[in-house]
Amino acid sequence: MRFDVITLFPDLFAPHLQLGVTHRAFGSGQMEVRLWPLRDFAEGNYRRVDDRPYGGGPGMVLTAPPLLRAVDAVWADRGERTPVIHFCPSGVPLTHALVRDLAQGPGAVLVCGRYEGVDQRFVDARVNLKISLGDFVLSGGEIPALALLDAMARLQAGVLSEGSAERDSFADGLLEGPCYTRPEHLNIDGVECGVPGWLLSGDHGRVQAAVREAALATTQRQRPDLIVQARKAGRLSVADERFLTSLTL
Repeated sequence: MRFDVITLFPDLFAPHLQLGVTHRAFGSGQMEVRLWPLRDFAEGNYRRVDDRPYGGGPGMVLTAPPLLRAVDAVWADRGERTPVIHFCPSGVPLTHALVRDLAQGPGAVLVCGRYEGVDQRFVDARVNLKISLGDFVLSGGEIPALALLDAMARLQAGVLSEGSAERDSFADGLLEGPCYTRPEHLNIDGVECGVPGWLLSGDHGRVQAAVREAALATTQRQRPDLIVQARKAGRLSVADERFLTSLTL
């Protein structure tokens, strides 16, 4: 799986690709990332890639010609017209389901915008999918591109310990419940804080049930919309529904 990143700031990517557990996906070749500096495709002495927006207004807009040349160069290098993803506020939300879908494909060209935006004619001509991290504005598309690469790297075989990805938040449509580790007893600000007894019971069935209930309770409290979606998708059991009902009593 190969990702080609078109960006004005390629240096932002190197540390992330070399550090942390996800570097296993990049170091092993499971995910190949190639960086394409946008200014390499600009013309003139100043290698300019932006200009003032038509109609006035603050800020600058990335011009279409360098972006078109960059994408075409990537396609020529790959020998195929790989899907092009552009990161912008008007895109669809980046979800775990979308990450899993993209992880089944050959990769993509990731276009990292900057400034006030990108000339719409480039978007219309080359972009297949627009993605947003949420209802807020970032300075550019590099952080969303890194987020996508990180999320996909975690799904590759051998990157995480066995079973870890399956227990993550959103893997089954719910949020993950609270986590605990040693020491068993902890005094915080004069208050004794212990680990829930069910985690120490040694009863595997009881632990599994309690973990599920903790995930349901966390999701109901923090993201009730996910409970609605899980119910519509038929992912909630009779026991799940019984537990959720008990939370409202």
